[in-house]
Amino acid sequence: METLSYETVINASKERVWDALWGAENYGEWTQFFTAGSQMKSDWKVNGKTYFTNAEGEGMVSTIDSLEKPDQIIFKHLGMVDKNGNEDTESMEIKQWSGCFEKYFLIDYDGRTKLHVEVQTEKSWEEHMNNGFTKGLELVKKMAETTT
Repeated sequence: METLSYETVINASKERVWDALWGAENYGEWTQFFTAGSQMKSDWKVNGKTYFTNAEGEGMVSTIDSLEKPDQIIFKHLGMVDKNGNEDTESMEIKQWSGCFEKYFLIDYDGRTKLHVEVQTEKSWEEHMNNGFTKGLELVKKMAETTT
């Protein structure tokens, strides 16, 4: 497992950046670079349930490990969910990466916001993550800076 980091400075408040990341109308936009039709469903509770899925409802089941809106959110990935809603958190394949983190930090930066993201992933997913976060965070920046 390796940790990848991404960072951008956005000419907007932390609240606007937060909304660009997690607003229901925005999430699917910036995450399209990971997979088309990306969706996030969450109860927004620490130790609750969060689902990151594709258009068919398949994807990851996670939990929020830490939440301090609009300063940070840390997701802990627990397993996979299939299109029928069945969760796998116990298979050997899942246990190899279960517990890895995805962290978002929004930092005041001289009237702007520094968005810092860290994700733990397997080496085989590095190119996919680099592509998704590089293009996705450019779109987050654009959305936050153009929101009125």
